[in-house]
Amino acid sequence: MAKKSKKQQQQSGGTPATVALTAAGTAYTVHSYDHDPAHPSYGEEAAEAMGVSPDRVFKTLVADVDGALTVAVVPVAGQLDLKALAAAVGGKRAAMADPALAERTTGYVRGGISPLGQRKKLPTVLDASAAAHATICVSAGRRGLEVELAPEDLRQLTGAVLAPIGR
Repeated sequence: MAKKSKKQQQQSGGTPATVALTAAGTAYTVHSYDHDPAHPSYGEEAAEAMGVSPDRVFKTLVADVDGALTVAVVPVAGQLDLKALAAAVGGKRAAMADPALAERTTGYVRGGISPLGQRKKLPTVLDASAAAHATICVSAGRRGLEVELAPEDLRQLTGAVLAPIGR
């Protein structure tokens, strides 16, 4: 059987994140749920909908570290420590990136930004707490869609640095 092209896979319901996982031969599970636009937190909504502990569901945030966009992947149960993120990539200052710039650069919408399959590969830092779990969940590239995979697989696929960036 012929392998589907990236565009064909996306047209058949895949996202750039799931296409990247499949192309890499990485084991993963897709979880989908009905996104409620009124919910105050995308990450907490995902954890509740999937029945997964919030410390195993990770949100993908885009920050500006000394003028360079950087991806931070932290548990939805906590917050990103911007100083720790800057230190993890050898920077001095970090601030949250403009949401429109984050969307344009990654190719995803806010609340659905995945650390995988981004339009432009950005430096990535995965919170060290991920290593305590056999699997974690991250956005699969759209609101209401998550992928569950081994933290080490996520680290390898994104080239992420593992560092304590959550609080």
